[in-house]
Amino acid sequence: MYTEINTKYRLYISNWLLFMFILVAAMIVVGGLTRLTDSGLSITKWEFFKGFFPPLSNQSWIDYFESYKLIPEFKLQNFSMTLSEFKIIFWWEWVHRFFGRIIGLAFLIPLVFFTFKVGFKRLYNFYLIFILICFQGFLGWYMVQSGLVNNVDVSHFRLSIHLLFAFIILSLIFWNYLSLVNLVTENKKIRNLIPEIFVSLIFLQIIIGAFVSGLDAGKIYNTWPLMGSSYFPDDNIILSLFKLSAFSDPSLVQYMHRNLAYLIFILYMAICYICLKNKFSYLYKSITVLGLIIFLQIVLGIYTILTGASLIIASLHQFSSILLITAALFFLYKNKFS
Repeated sequence: MYTEINTKYRLYISNWLLFMFILVAAMIVVGGLTRLTDSGLSITKWEFFKGFFPPLSNQSWIDYFESYKLIPEFKLQNFSMTLSEFKIIFWWEWVHRFFGRIIGLAFLIPLVFFTFKVGFKRLYNFYLIFILICFQGFLGWYMVQSGLVNNVDVSHFRLSIHLLFAFIILSLIFWNYLSLVNLVTENKKIRNLIPEIFVSLIFLQIIIGAFVSGLDAGKIYNTWPLMGSSYFPDDNIILSLFKLSAFSDPSLVQYMHRNLAYLIFILYMAICYICLKNKFSYLYKSITVLGLIIFLQIVLGIYTILTGASLIIASLHQFSSILLITAALFFLYKNKFS
């Protein structure tokens, strides 16, 4: 499809997609910091146009603060918070929402321009990405609503959906970028489903990681490789893993997150073995980069546990997940098309 676009516009579009990738990646990092600083419920209303600008008067600040005082998070947890302290969490949430608006505009305006230049048929899949970006805004508000009535935190299930769609958008942007800059095809490749399973497990790990964040599960069992004094958390039984309630149990969710990381590493080693055995030299660079990032992600994950999910380490851990999914998609693309 992209081979029909002339070289000049293929370059323009690929550079635009790279810029969008950076914006969405930054948005994911800001979103993670918003969660880690417990700032996500500071703005209790969805203001599509008015919210584009921050409070410009002292009365506006007071109005936002008074609205925040009506929700359970303030009444049960932050009841002693001052206006100055409120402004700190407000700015995190405002920047997060502002980023979302900028991403929507930065995607739509160039998309309309490129559509006039190269035609809708060659870019229709980009409109799907834009629809997902708009839907992501709805998911963000749907997530926030879960923490405004009966809870002091948002639903970890809704948080995971919101994060998953952010990574889906990021992945689609990166995949289309690769399609524009790499148009050569090779015959030798891994022909089983191991690469696809490997990438799927990383997406699953992102979901479980959101559960860990949403349940503050990284703040318990701050030891490694054991969870306390044993491999399995001693406040649970193994049979509990086979119940739906396991996904709402902090210790079990941390246990899942740890062991899924081990499984991903084992599958990565299997991929390395297949590539070396069959001498898929064109994959060596991508699996080397992937291995380094997996190692970084594991180390940061361990430090996140040992530090009780400290702000900086936990944020770096989430940032490295962006690097991980990018490297995994690059490997998958190289195996499929180059």
